[in-house]
Amino acid sequence: MMYYTHELGRLALTPARMLASGQSKILRHRLNPFSRVPGTRSIASALKVFEDLTKRYPKPAFNLDTTVCDGETVLVNEVIVKRNPFCQLKHFQRNVNRPDDPKLLIVAPLSGHFASLLRGTVEAMLPNHDVYITDWRDASMVPITKGNFGLDDYIDYVIDFINHIGPDTHVLAVCQPVVPVLAATALMAQDDHPSAPRSLALMSGPVDGRVDPTEPCELAKKHKLSWFRRNLIHTVPAPYPGAMRKVYPGFLQLTGFINMNFDRHVDAYRGLFKSIRDDDKEEVARHREFYDEYLAVMDLPDAYYLDTIERVFQKFQLAKGSFRHRGRLVKPEAIRKTALMTIEGEKDDISSPGQTRAAHALCTNIPDGRRVHHLQPGVGHYGTFNGRRWREEIAPRLQKFIRSA
Repeated sequence: MMYYTHELGRLALTPARMLASGQSKILRHRLNPFSRVPGTRSIASALKVFEDLTKRYPKPAFNLDTTVCDGETVLVNEVIVKRNPFCQLKHFQRNVNRPDDPKLLIVAPLSGHFASLLRGTVEAMLPNHDVYITDWRDASMVPITKGNFGLDDYIDYVIDFINHIGPDTHVLAVCQPVVPVLAATALMAQDDHPSAPRSLALMSGPVDGRVDPTEPCELAKKHKLSWFRRNLIHTVPAPYPGAMRKVYPGFLQLTGFINMNFDRHVDAYRGLFKSIRDDDKEEVARHREFYDEYLAVMDLPDAYYLDTIERVFQKFQLAKGSFRHRGRLVKPEAIRKTALMTIEGEKDDISSPGQTRAAHALCTNIPDGRRVHHLQPGVGHYGTFNGRRWREEIAPRLQKFIRSA
């Protein structure tokens, strides 16, 4: 019922949003003599902020049309090379002949935001790597006839994509996927799979959520699984293609994210109001660059969400050695040939330092010379895979690790 109420609320606000948008443009137009009346720009700015807060944010594009290889600008084409019901494998094909560049699969989080959240991650790796990414689909857009999608299916998808790319593939898992990607790598090692990853980099994810638990970890332990099913799982309404599908709605997860740093977001929109009022186009563009991405959210399949809560955050199955994939015990100690790197942010309030590093204690048979850990000072969760510190300090270390694997 909540999903239906949310959609009705959006529809009810549509006329007001359209009116606010039009009035804001009129009040700010240079040919309008009232635009120079004191206070008018403040009213126009407030109307524009109202429009921003109530509009629907679509799936963002990567917009990575070019990259620079050896000082030369080359074109980049986004090509879907494999389509599955809940995810498509996207390849950033560079218009340059560099057959020796490592193949890199970036496994994006399926956690409410779209894969384009890792735009900065892809951009930094493109010049020297042949990059692929998992482009997860909004569950509200997947017809119910396609079946459900759980954590075991996620692992199957990762194995399928690695196999499609082929031998000597390097894998980077960012945030949420560290557990299923580590499990997939272990299963491929157990099977002596010919396409088992050459290297695996795990970044800012809950391999062991018992280590210095953060607020999301504590929330998962605070309630029984039945509470999550009763309060957070809702039915997709018509006319979405996924109508009648059970999901964890993206707007609910976004509410949780915002509440974690509520004052910071309030300050950001106060800043937007002032920037629009003062016609500071650069600050307005900077605000929208972040929030156009941050406020674009997707729904998660209920089975996947509940599996993750129970198996990763409540029972800590991988960390305790009891994680099973379709009844088969997953054995990280089987990984011998895949190099391992873990990356954490010193100020991460989603996956605290130590939670990702725990992978090294599980992968006991990887030689010491083929494993490395990096703790990045001064960055939070987002800063480990986007921003200046990522580009200048973390990405070069990751690239060096991949080249030496």
